[in-house]
Amino acid sequence: MRYPALKQWLVLYAPLMLTACATIGPPQPPSLRLPQPPSDLRASRQGERVTLRWTLPNRTTDRETIHGLGPIQICRGFGQLKDCGTPVGQTPPLYKLPVTNPPQRPEGSYVDVLPASIMSDSPDAVATYALEVLNRGGRGAGLSNQVRVPLAHTLPPPVNFEAKLTADGVVLSWSASATPSPHADVHHVYRVYRSGIGNNERVLVGELPLGNEQNFLLTDSNIEWGKTYEYRARTVTLLDVSGKPQIEVQGDDTNALRVIADDVFPPAVPASLQAVFSGPGQKVFIDLVWAPVADADLAGYNLYRSEDDGSFAKINPDLVRAPAYRDTDVQAGKRYTYAVTSVDLRGNESARSEPASESVP
Repeated sequence: MRYPALKQWLVLYAPLMLTACATIGPPQPPSLRLPQPPSDLRASRQGERVTLRWTLPNRTTDRETIHGLGPIQICRGFGQLKDCGTPVGQTPPLYKLPVTNPPQRPEGSYVDVLPASIMSDSPDAVATYALEVLNRGGRGAGLSNQVRVPLAHTLPPPVNFEAKLTADGVVLSWSASATPSPHADVHHVYRVYRSGIGNNERVLVGELPLGNEQNFLLTDSNIEWGKTYEYRARTVTLLDVSGKPQIEVQGDDTNALRVIADDVFPPAVPASLQAVFSGPGQKVFIDLVWAPVADADLAGYNLYRSEDDGSFAKINPDLVRAPAYRDTDVQAGKRYTYAVTSVDLRGNESARSEPASESVP
């Protein structure tokens, strides 16, 4: 039998078979699945509220994909933070990250209210914020990037904030709400913003410095007739910090004032109307000329005439585009008196001008 030979073959070739197989390395430690700390933390302050925003991590420090997060701790302190310490708040766990279409990294946010005990009159005083994102087991990989927020006191919004629609635009008025800071490096301005209904974009209408004045006026002449607007005002604190760009701290807004910009305002009344008879030997007519009206929305003019001190009646079938008109429907032996009005694009008509008279021999 050949069994001894087979046994001998196995003894010779078994080591070669083992070396041809993959080598098993040392066991790797299990992944802790620690979320990567955010690197794009941003902060904005309005009044006592600090709004923090960041992109939610979707990978671990081992570059593994994660689909859920534990709570995110909000860290606040002074100077450079080495650890979170006692968090001032936290967001609830996200056991499943939101899915968007098209796919994009979702954002997280948190609003922290600054306590009065840490507010300061110094323009240099700041608070430092950071985040620590925890996994479902309550463990994190450290702090996010750190951002700083000024701790200067803000002033309340102006009082008696009112809006009045006029032919020149929306006239906004208000009264001072507080006295400015006595600190030489702290200044204040009132800013007024306009937004359209259904549009969150705010347009700066203008700003006025807060000094010793008590009452303020600002006209918004850049409106479009027929639209509806909302106006808000706030006090902005400006901090001059040595060696740094000026820092702005936004105050709280007033309640919104809604203005419906219906143009019910007529254009200016024409002036310097003159009436001149054609003269003998020509076809009988009276030429009318007047100073042009400069309103941007002017559409044209209407001419009114009375005969021998009778009632006035309009004599032009269509609007007159130029500040001149020739009346050929006149008769000898009569006296004619004229007046002219201006009309805008929305059909608003001015009062009549001063009259001008002329007789036909």
